[in-house]
Amino acid sequence: MPKRPSKQIKQQLASITNKRARIVIEHILKHGLITTEELEKKYGYNHPPRAARDVREAGIPLETVRVRSKDGRSIAAYRFGDLTKIRQARLQGRKTFPKQFKDKLYELQNHKCAICSGEFEQRYLQVDHRVPFEVAGDENSGEWNVGDFMLVCGSCNRAKSWSCEHCANWMTDKISNVCLNCYWASPENYLHIALQEIRRTDILWKGNEVQAYEKLKRVALANQSPIPEYVKKIIAKFVREN
Repeated sequence: MPKRPSKQIKQQLASITNKRARIVIEHILKHGLITTEELEKKYGYNHPPRAARDVREAGIPLETVRVRSKDGRSIAAYRFGDLTKIRQARLQGRKTFPKQFKDKLYELQNHKCAICSGEFEQRYLQVDHRVPFEVAGDENSGEWNVGDFMLVCGSCNRAKSWSCEHCANWMTDKISNVCLNCYWASPENYLHIALQEIRRTDILWKGNEVQAYEKLKRVALANQSPIPEYVKKIIAKFVREN
């Protein structure tokens, strides 16, 4: 069990201004840990790992443990790790992206999500670090280099967050070049997905393309095959014949 924080560490914790991170920190200070159930039901966070991630991105070590929910299920909970390893440079959290910077990314990406290539209004796309903030922070982004960031839709951002948070490099090694060779940083040219020998294609059908998708769905069902598996069969056949 981690030791109770010293007065100096409590002062460092008090300097964090991110709302979600503050809620998690104050709850842990008072109760020793916070469960995903409490984050959802007491504080209204539908994605509890995101709140824990805010704390980690602020430089505060958190451990994930398993506890029992009120109805006896095994659920995750978060508590402080070794607070002597607080990352001082992270205590002020992420920097705010200038609107002009997002505008530039939006034009460079032709109004599309960098991962699924779906076209969205700018308000539905989020500025995302190619190398997760938890790994590299904002140390190299003082000049807002567009090559270090991309715009992604909410769905792809959540998928990336889940995958990154379960990657050994994100949790321990924190090597930026490993992230840069990952699908979630470079979907157009990558070597792995969260260190796994996996290849992935995210496809979004929109507008007139929906008719093609519905036809694909009917043919896949007629062949008693899930759509992703049927798409892979079509691609494999095309590759063999060409």
